[in-house]
Amino acid sequence: MIVGTLMSCLTSAAYAADPKCGANTGKAAAGEPIVIGGIVSITGPDNFSSSGLAAAAYFKCLNANGGVNGRPIKYLLEDDAWNPEQSSQVAAKLIRDQKAVALVGNMSFVDCGANQGLYEKEDIMVIAGVGVPRDCFFQKNYAPTNAGPRVSNTKAVMDVAQSYPGKIKRLVCIAPNIPNVGEWSCTGAVTWIKKQGGDGKIITFDPGTLDATSIILEAMAFKPDVISVGTPKGMAVPIFAAAEEQRLADKVHFTGPASLYNLDFPRAIGKYWDGKVTVDMELKAADAGTPDMQNWLAVMEKYGKASDPRDTFSQAGYLAARVTAETLLKLDPAKTDRAAVTAALRNVKRFESDMLCSPWYIGDGPRHNANHAGPVSLVKDGKLMPKPTCIESEDPELDDVRAYEKTIGLAK
Repeated sequence: MIVGTLMSCLTSAAYAADPKCGANTGKAAAGEPIVIGGIVSITGPDNFSSSGLAAAAYFKCLNANGGVNGRPIKYLLEDDAWNPEQSSQVAAKLIRDQKAVALVGNMSFVDCGANQGLYEKEDIMVIAGVGVPRDCFFQKNYAPTNAGPRVSNTKAVMDVAQSYPGKIKRLVCIAPNIPNVGEWSCTGAVTWIKKQGGDGKIITFDPGTLDATSIILEAMAFKPDVISVGTPKGMAVPIFAAAEEQRLADKVHFTGPASLYNLDFPRAIGKYWDGKVTVDMELKAADAGTPDMQNWLAVMEKYGKASDPRDTFSQAGYLAARVTAETLLKLDPAKTDRAAVTAALRNVKRFESDMLCSPWYIGDGPRHNANHAGPVSLVKDGKLMPKPTCIESEDPELDDVRAYEKTIGLAK
């Protein structure tokens, strides 16, 4: 299990102090609740809810420590079951029936596409933990704290190419053929390697009928130097097993996006891959022992469940809840309505955390992809060993994001 593996990697010092949330008063909030919603995908092909569970734990901690100027957060987490129609139904329920002032910790493959029109019409901000499809990064009312699979794939491939100068010329990127995910998530890495004079191929597959051996054989027909396995961990494990059957670890460099940054991943793929796989990290190492990392783990320990994942998506949900809470604390508690909350969140232009490689922001731009720099890790000795430096993604799709950052004083 993820939790057991992570606990074995951490010292008890991570839990020595009580978690700190909001004003940290130590007194439970008892005023009129502020409703915040969240949409995740629990039932379906995979349980995709880690960031929402972390947001729920943070808001419980916040409520135990004064809430938002005495008002507790009523956090309503809904399951869209990977179904666009159900996603639209639960979004309407949260926004129109429950009168949520914001949505926080969202983590879904279908939410962004199904609900963009509703979010814009109701002018409600979504501070998502995890955006996956392209739609999540191309709308004004949706701001994920993660980097997204396209940025993540690109960074991992960049690191391998920079580690072996002049030797990485041909790339295969593998991804599920989910609309606005598969091709899009691989295109940044393929575009980047072509700019270096190389070539790339994208292979997409139906996640319901995964034939890992056929995928690997098709990939090897391209004679790649690097293969990026751009899938969730559950789909990646059989692909790595098929590659092991072909004894490819010493022939091809393997990479993966942050969806593989799961501290159980090295054990799941086995000792054969030791030192052979580079995995991107959208945030810094989960076991880094820094103040924010320790606080996230302490929040999960005290207010989450033992079964709640402690992974990069959990970190993202924690950050989404924290930036929302810190923004609301600056408002007049009597005027914490949706319009005020939306305006305040759009005014977030420099949120800092030791989980992040650079300041995160929302701003009033037409789209949001503020997290585009982070470290990578190497599968080594049964662990994901982080490299010390942060990599800035050179995906050309980020050109407009960087231009906007100049206008708010965050250009690097």
